[in-house]
Amino acid sequence: MSAALYVGDNVEVMRRVIPDASIQLTVTSPPYDNLREYNGFSWDFESVARELYRVTKPGGVVVWVVADATVNRSETGTSFRQALYFKECGFNLHDTMIWNKGKFSAVGALRTRYAPVFEYMFVFVKGVLGRFNPIKDRPNKTAGAVVSGRIRQVDGTFKDKSTIGKATADFGQRFNIWEMCPQQGNNAHPAPFPESLARDHILSWSNPGDLVLDPFVGSGTTGKMAVLHGRDFIGIDISSQYVDLAKGRIPGAEVRTCENVIS
Repeated sequence: MSAALYVGDNVEVMRRVIPDASIQLTVTSPPYDNLREYNGFSWDFESVARELYRVTKPGGVVVWVVADATVNRSETGTSFRQALYFKECGFNLHDTMIWNKGKFSAVGALRTRYAPVFEYMFVFVKGVLGRFNPIKDRPNKTAGAVVSGRIRQVDGTFKDKSTIGKATADFGQRFNIWEMCPQQGNNAHPAPFPESLARDHILSWSNPGDLVLDPFVGSGTTGKMAVLHGRDFIGIDISSQYVDLAKGRIPGAEVRTCENVIS
């Protein structure tokens, strides 16, 4: 498997390096609402979204992990505006998933609200979904019991379940709320992904041999999980410090250059 890392503005790198319709899956969490400091980094969301649409294959997926700051006693709603703009670019909003961190790890006072413990994981698809490998690790409360009963249809009528008469499996398909503890930060990067989050999206929405992208590569978690599970990878970051950090974590990663892009 190959892993290429680029230092530079992600929009310019994507334009110069990544061909149209070549990426099966993007898994990324951009800097949002100034909730963390990322070496003074700034970026143009709309340009990134348009480039992601261009480089994504038909049937390909973008997983966009974001949350909202609270400013002047109101949540910004940046996440929702971004989701709607992805739709304007041509993506379908396939699923609004939730990453439940299980504990408070955000920034802000709690005197007037409950502690925020989740982030959105928007799953965008270009056209008709091309890959889905559902993770089945949810323990069934009725494991072993014979399936019976009916389900209601759109018109209000009922029909027998398709699995009627079969024994309930030990494990069922995971729901779209994933509970995963945050990865502990360090001095090298303020907000690393949990490896399990990146891994499970990679397994769900891509196959071995596919090309995975993270245009905000940060500490390199998406790249590490992609390569370890048989995918090729491209990562981009404006910070050479973060690219060096990612290179140390991603097996076989190479730092490459493209003309007039490297900062």
